[in-house]
Amino acid sequence: MTTNNSLIQSPEAIEKMRVAGKLASDVLVMLDEHVKVGVTTEALNQIAHDYIVNVQQAIPAPLNYHGFPKSICTSVNHVVCHGIPDENKVLKEGDIINIDVTVIKDGYYGDTSKMWIIGEGSIMAKRICDVAQKALYAGMSAVKDGAYLGDIGAAIQAVVEPERFSIVREFCGHGISNSFHHEPQVLHYGKKGTGMQLKTGMTFTIEPMINQGTWKTKILPDQWTAITKDRKLSAQWEHTMVVTDNGCEVFTTRPEEDLSFLTT
Repeated sequence: MTTNNSLIQSPEAIEKMRVAGKLASDVLVMLDEHVKVGVTTEALNQIAHDYIVNVQQAIPAPLNYHGFPKSICTSVNHVVCHGIPDENKVLKEGDIINIDVTVIKDGYYGDTSKMWIIGEGSIMAKRICDVAQKALYAGMSAVKDGAYLGDIGAAIQAVVEPERFSIVREFCGHGISNSFHHEPQVLHYGKKGTGMQLKTGMTFTIEPMINQGTWKTKILPDQWTAITKDRKLSAQWEHTMVVTDNGCEVFTTRPEEDLSFLTT
């Protein structure tokens, strides 16, 4: 498969994505002190919404996107992705939660998510959150000009499958720029040297969702919330990046992360 040159972003677009990506990561940093036992996911949604709109002077991309009713996604325990914040969903000791934030600033998007463990957490909770983050980093390490989309998926599989976790098939990373989702689709499994060839200036997310049990998912009647079919735990981390000549530049990195292993 050849590269679609229309996916290569201009320097001006990339600069706007740096700004949007930083804002998105700042929301996760801001939320950190609020993610704790006793808080509702709706309260987290309201805190994030107010911060994005009033402090950042930006737009929460999920709100009203194809009818999604909230400004962030909050996916707890066996929820894989697209969990809808709810005033009746109270975080409790041992829960794990993914919060997914996408911010629009000056017409461009920044998309990122991270996991929290509420309180101490089980050994399994810690393992799945850790492996999911390592899987993201492995996928990011495979990105550079001339690499292939399949290289990303293969790198993620090489981390996840030896740990006896499974990789969700129904959802994947995606191109992002001045629209929320566009080509390429970034699968989190694959074969080296296959798929679209990456070129400097392409922008997309990598966001592996990994499950404790089966990779199969089920959509709840709200038509958004995806859960693991066996109701075992799921974890996900996400970054937005641009392909560079030697690696990638991550737009959504947070201060606590050490991404020095990446070639930028």
